[in-house]
Order: sequence, then C-alpha cells, then structure tokens
Amino acid sequence: MNALRRHRALARIWSNDPGWRGFFTAVNHSDLGRRFIVLSGFFFLVGGLLAMLIRAQLATPHSAFVGPEIYNQIFTMHGTIMMFLFAIPLFEGMTIYLLPKMLGTRDLAFPRLTAYGFWCYAFGGAMLLVSLLLGIAPSGGWFMYPPLSSAIYSPGINADFWLLGITFVEISAIAAAVEITVTILRLRAPGMAMSQMPIYAWYALVVALMILTGFPPLILGSVLLELERAAGLPFFQAELGGDSLLWQHLFWLFGHPEVYIIFLPAAGLISMILPVMARSRLLGYGWIVAAALATAFLSFGLWVHHMFTTGIPHLALAFFSAASTLVAVPTGVQIFAWIGTLWRGKPQWHLPMLHLMGFFSTFVAGGLTGVMIAIVPFDWQVHDTAFITAHLHYVLIGGFVFPMLAAAYFYLPHFTGRRHVYKLGQTAFWLIFSGFHTTFFAMHWLGLLGQPRRIFSYEPDAGWTTINLIASVGAFIMAFGFALVVLDLFLHFYLAPRGPRNRWGATTLEWAMIAPPPPYNFASLPRVNSRDPLADVPDLPLRIARGDGLLADPLTDRRETLGVSISDGQVEHLLVLPGNSALPLQLGLATGALFVALLLKLYWFIPLALLSMTALALRWAWRGGARADRGEQPIGHGLAVPEHTEVARPPGWWGSVFLLVADGTFFASLLFGYVFLWTVAPGWPPPVWLEPSPVMASTGLLAALAAMLTARWTRARLARNRTVTPSSVCALIALVMLGSALVQLGLAAPLPTGHAYGATLLMLAAYGLFHIAIALLMQCFIIARGATGFLSARRRAEADIVRLWVDWASVSSAVVLVVVNFPGYFK
Repeated sequence: MNALRRHRALARIWSNDPGWRGFFTAVNHSDLGRRFIVLSGFFFLVGGLLAMLIRAQLATPHSAFVGPEIYNQIFTMHGTIMMFLFAIPLFEGMTIYLLPKMLGTRDLAFPRLTAYGFWCYAFGGAMLLVSLLLGIAPSGGWFMYPPLSSAIYSPGINADFWLLGITFVEISAIAAAVEITVTILRLRAPGMAMSQMPIYAWYALVVALMILTGFPPLILGSVLLELERAAGLPFFQAELGGDSLLWQHLFWLFGHPEVYIIFLPAAGLISMILPVMARSRLLGYGWIVAAALATAFLSFGLWVHHMFTTGIPHLALAFFSAASTLVAVPTGVQIFAWIGTLWRGKPQWHLPMLHLMGFFSTFVAGGLTGVMIAIVPFDWQVHDTAFITAHLHYVLIGGFVFPMLAAAYFYLPHFTGRRHVYKLGQTAFWLIFSGFHTTFFAMHWLGLLGQPRRIFSYEPDAGWTTINLIASVGAFIMAFGFALVVLDLFLHFYLAPRGPRNRWGATTLEWAMIAPPPPYNFASLPRVNSRDPLADVPDLPLRIARGDGLLADPLTDRRETLGVSISDGQVEHLLVLPGNSALPLQLGLATGALFVALLLKLYWFIPLALLSMTALALRWAWRGGARADRGEQPIGHGLAVPEHTEVARPPGWWGSVFLLVADGTFFASLLFGYVFLWTVAPGWPPPVWLEPSPVMASTGLLAALAAMLTARWTRARLARNRTVTPSSVCALIALVMLGSALVQLGLAAPLPTGHAYGATLLMLAAYGLFHIAIALLMQCFIIARGATGFLSARRRAEADIVRLWVDWASVSSAVVLVVVNFPGYFK
C-alpha cells in the first residue's frame, strides 16, 4: 500500500461522521482537545471581562458602578471561572490534543470518556454562566466559606449553582485525569521507555495523579454543604456539632495542590519549548522529573498555611510554615535547569521566547512573595489583604498564562499548518506584561497599606485612591493586550500563508506528522529509542508516512493502536478503540438532567435521571468486548500480539484502578471529616450515640469477605471455561447481606438533622450502599455477558474489573461498619 492509499484508508476509519452529526458524535482526541482549548479561551475572556468590572468598581472610592450584591457575584464568578473553567480545562485541552502525538500513538486510551468529560465541562460551565446572566450567581467568594454560604446566610439557589456546577465540572477533570494517566502508562510508541518520554508526559502524569487525589476533598465538601443546604444535615453548623473549619480543611486540601496543578502543566510546556528556542537539549531531565514529583508531594502538605489565622496550635504553625518554604526547593531546581538550558544554548528571540521571559520575571517574583507569606508573623499581617490577591495573580498569571501564551504561539503552526507572520503578538506581549505588573505590583502596595480583599468600596481618606486608580489603568492596558492576542490569532487562522511541517526544528514526535494533523496522527507507529527521535532520525516523518512502522496497513475498519508495558515500552497487545458515538453526549445530558433536578429541587425527577444514566452506562459497556477468541493479531514486521480483550490487565482495568484512587481519596476525606468533628468540633461527644451491634457488624464483615471470595471464584471458573452464573449469584447474595447491614446502621443512627454525628453516620452508610449498588449492577452485567458468550478463559478481563469494584465496595463497607461501631464501646 502506497502512502496516499494508506492516508485515505486511515482517514476514512478515523474521521468524524459527516455533517452536523459529526460535531455531536466525535471522539477523536484532536477535535476534543481543540474544543476544550476554544471553550476554555472563551471562559478566560468572560473571566477577564469580570476582572475589568472589578477594577472599574475599585478605581475610585464610593464608586456607584455596581452595588454590593452584584459586585460579590462578579468577584465570586471571576475566581470560579478562572480556576475551574479556564485553567484546568486549558491544561486538559492542550494535553488531550498533544499527548498522543508526543507519545507516538493514534488516540487516547478511552476516547468516549474524553468526549463525556467535554460535555460535562460544557454543560457545567453553562450552568454557572446562566446564573451570572440571570443575576443569581453565587456571591460567597470562589472558596464559599460557611456559614456565610449556608442556607441561613445565603438563601436562594445562588450558592447551589456553585456547589452543583463545580461538582459537575469536576467530573470532567476526573475523567481527563484517568484518561491521561492510563494513556501515558500504556499507550506509547513501541520501545518508548518511561525514561525516554517527552518531559511534558511526565508533568502530565504527575498533574493527572494530583487531580485524582486533590479534587475529591472538594467534591466531598461540596456534597456535604449542598446536603446541609437542601436537607438540613448540620455538617458545618457549630450549634449542632458541625464546624465551619471542616470546610476550610476540605477546600484547601484541594485548593493548594490546585495551584501546582495549574503551574506544573505550564512548567512542562516550558521544558518542551525552551530547548527548541535555545537550540539546545534540556538540561537535567532526571532532576526536573524528580522536582516535579517532589513539588506534587509537598503541595499536599501545605493546605494549612491558608489557615494560619484560625487559631491552630503553634506546633502545626511551625510545621506548615516550614513545609511552605520547603516547596520552593523543587521549584528552584526546575528554574535553574531552564536557566542552564538557556546558558548552554543559543536562544532565538521568537515570540514564544518573549513570553517565556515574561514568565521568568513574573513567576520568580510571585514565588518570593509566596515564601514571605509562608512566614507566620508576616502572614498574620497581610492575611486577607490585597497583598494575597497580588501574590496569587503573580503566581497564576506568571506561572500559567505567560507559558500558555508561549505554547499557543509555539504550537500554532502545528494546529493550523500556517506560518505566523503578523507582528501584533509582540505589541500584545508588551501591553500584557506592562499592564500586569502595573496592576498587581500596585496591589502588593495596597495590601501592605491594609486594603482588605473582597471590598466593593472604600473611604477617600484611606490613602488607597491613587494606587487603586493606577492598578485599574494597568488592568485595562493588560485587557487591551489580550484583545490584540485574540485579533492576532484570528488573522493567523484565516489569513496566514502555509508554512513548513516543523516550523521550529523541534525533535519530538508531535512534529513528525503533516500539519494540521490527520485524524489518525501517524500512518504507522514508529519505534522510539531516545528522547529526541527527530534529531536521531531526521527522515523519520518520511519513514512513518511510507509505512515503515507498525500497524501500517489497515486490515480492518477498526481503530487500532498498540498497548505497551509500563516501564520499557515493549508492545503487549493490540488496542481496538471505539468509533464515533453519540453515547458521551447522551450520558452528559442525563448527568446534566440529574444536576438540574438537584438544583431546582425536583426530587421526583432524580430517579428518572439516575435510571437514564444507568441504562446509558450499561449500553456503553455492552458495546465493547468480543464474542469469540481472536488469538494473536498481526501488527507488521512479522509480529503478532493478542487483542486487549484477551490480556489480563487491559486499559479498562487500569482505568478502574485510577478511578478507584479518586474514589478512595473521597472516602479517606470522609473519614477525615468524621475524625475531625469527633476531636475538634464543639458539641462533641454527641448527646445520643449509636448503640454498637456486634451481630450487625460481624454479619456485615462476613458478608464483605464472602463477596470478595466469590468474585475470585468467578475468575477461577472462567479460567476453566465454566459458566460464571453460580459464583456471581453467590456474590449477589453476599452483597445484599452487606447492604442490609448498612441499611440497619442507617436506621439505628441518631436523627441526622439533630446533630452532625447522625449526619456523618448517614453519609458513611450512604457511601457504602452506593458502592454496593454499583457492585450489584456489575455482577448482573457479568452474568448477562457470560450468558451471551462475551466471557471465556482468554476473555476474562471484564470479570477482573468487576472484582476490583466488588473488593472496594466490600472493604469500604467493612471499614464503615468498624468505625461507626467502635466509639460506642467507650461511652
């Protein structure tokens, strides 16, 4: 097959459906990545517009531009949009678009999951925008501290829009994190060991794992606060055994890693762009990887430095202050590695390099003020002042926006196949750079003079008028710079001439394809033996196009790529990916219907939405698999490997593992909240305790053990090519008994609206019952799959996935039974 016929055959297999239908059924990572990027850019413009309204209000004292309620909505939505609807989705979009190309594969591991994540992001963001347009947006700040965000002080549905909308959007982030993690570990070019991955893949892996462990505490906090507002469960009401500080702990367990979740992807792009702009190799690859891992680890030990003024013990103050200063060490390692890369190279002052220099000067200043506020006495002085706002913007705009602008201009030729020739970008940079520093340097000054955050007005004799006016002028200069960037990009997309394939002379695989890239990325999958394959094999793009790699000739109409071993990248199986599908959109709509029903208190509609979601999820899962063993499949060069349905741990198994990592973090956060209330909250011990029931607990524990054993019995029967029905029925019985124990627990618990103790017990029991329901559904699914020929001794991966969920449902339920019965023996 010649190159042209190969291109036509692959394009037919991997392209979207024709016409308008293709927009709603697309699952190709390039299209979805572009959608994430465009939509996050739109939200950035909305958030920027809100920022201009804030600066217009603060430009003069006693401004009548907007009233206090509208102003509170504006600054709440500004922070919410920038954090949740711009920064994280932009990382997701860049990664979804670039990662398979960098790794030398044809798509992500779960294309439909990526599409579902996009629709959740779009619908959740739309919910929040609707609240803003209708004047009922949340007004409690992007951190939504109770009790101000409780039903008593924030009646109406304003706060509910935030709690439900953000949770909806975070489904997208969790889906993307699972997708990215499994893709990096299992879908790479043949021979690409982890030590040979592009440096951005390491950063993306670290950030994805941080999302899986950093977002669940906020999701839990949002669930608890929404339950308090909707059902009166007093998790944060001090007079009923709750504690508003529990929200702060849960929020900042997410909130401080969030800063590094935003910074690290930008750092990864810097590590990709800087060597190309410097005509050099990246200095200290191993040190940078170690620094990224250390930054991620340390970021989870810093959350209390947002709470230095809440009266925590002095020993905790000292510990978290030291940890907050220590995190500067791995960040400094990365910066010195980048400086060393520049030092030994010959930097070229293209537009991406200009934005990188803006990053260096801005982010280093923001890092220095970060070390300042890590010192407890100084933090006490500037806490909740404009100094903190200025520090945050120096870190986030300096550490994220400038690198992302560099990446935008660096990868524009890849996105469009055009050569950037317009000079508006340089003018835009200087307007953004000068306007930014004018605004936020002035805000540092205001903070030192005592101006609080989140004020809508101030007195003329406060001494802040001139500085606020300067800051507002700088903000509008910066806004004009961003407007020029939008105009520059528009001109590039529609008027710029065609350019060369590899505009910058880069050495990584994403530049080994035509631009804009075809839907299948690579005509054949290349074998990789180094970190810079295009430098080692300059004609590699030609070899890929003429079919010298693996999977060169499409023998079927299936979308095929290769799965590799985690460490050394050796080919292990053939992965068959799903084609275009409307299921992600349909499931996204059903999920959106659930959240809208919760928002509008249409509780009668919630079971219908859940039934729709369940039916669509079952249909989603049913479409995979095979009814017959296929054996070894040819992949080219005389090699043959099994399909993913016939290997022990296919990508679906790994996806479940990492989804359970997030699930386990949610459960650990719930247990943390239970222990925190026991030990810290006022009104404890509770007035009424749960009477411990040895019979209930022991019955539940035995049922949990039986469920785990019968799940293993199912796998053993499959290994002997026997039916799974007897073992699966036994597992169903064990899970029902375990669920009965949890139901008894919920019925025996004190009234959940009377004290946080009863509310927490109800939440723990509900968590266990929810996962038992999932395990029951999966067992029924396995029985049906076995009866219709989808399972065999070779095709037993689905049973292994079900066993993971049965194990987790059993273990977590057993833990619930133990922790709720244990305190009763010490009354």
